Amino acid sequence: MIACAERLEVTALPGVPIVQPGDDLGAIVRDALARARIALQAGDVIVIASKVVSRAEGRFVDLSTVAPSSNALAVAREIDGDARVVELVLRESTQISRKAKGALVVRHRLGFVTANAGLDLSNAAPPASMRGEGPWAILLPESPDASAARLRDALGAANIGVVVSDSHGRPFRVGTVGAAIGVAGVPATWDQRGDTDIFGRVLEHTTTALADQIAAAADLVAGQAAERRGVVHVRGISFSPTTASSARDLVRPPEGDLYA
Repeated sequence: MIACAERLEVTALPGVPIVQPGDDLGAIVRDALARARIALQAGDVIVIASKVVSRAEGRFVDLSTVAPSSNALAVAREIDGDARVVELVLRESTQISRKAKGALVVRHRLGFVTANAGLDLSNAAPPASMRGEGPWAILLPESPDASAARLRDALGAANIGVVVSDSHGRPFRVGTVGAAIGVAGVPATWDQRGDTDIFGRVLEHTTTALADQIAAAADLVAGQAAERRGVVHVRGISFSPTTASSARDLVRPPEGDLYA
């Protein structure tokens, strides 16, 4: 059961440190909740930035160690890009959707379509003990759904949800928005087909991307630069906790993608 929120509270949790490989994300989030004086309640959702998860999981890559393939070299010449970055993008994706100068739009191995396979060069520096020649890149988590489930378990609250968010562009809109790439506990989608509108007309096509909407709301307070607000608490959504939800529920299958 899901219901629209009449009031939504979205709070960036304070004091979240720069996460390092092997850090206990559960402990970090619990400490941040305590600093914010927030006790988890049924229906709460924790939204955590993908980069925070990636850092904890050690998803750093030293570009100086990357040997581009002949395919990567050819694509890099075509888009005027760094062949090492292109190589990583190709490794993380299954198909190139679009090419543009300095960018590749690809179908990520996790199913969704995004620019440069979610690979990021900003805020990607590892701890000093890992520093090599560089520069450094950071990949998306290996399995964001599993990462979300582990954090939910670590928080010890079966009646909450966790969303791993990433910034995604849209093909026909300017700018990025927060999108869910990992989901646990909260339904990824809200299928309202069969319900009626205010005039009694039966809804035929209405399916809401609930987890994406939560990620986008959290993005408003998390920021994109040096804010260091990688964990957000969302309260006010009414949903029945589920163990069957996955971010893959949000991915349009290739055969239904009219713009592939």
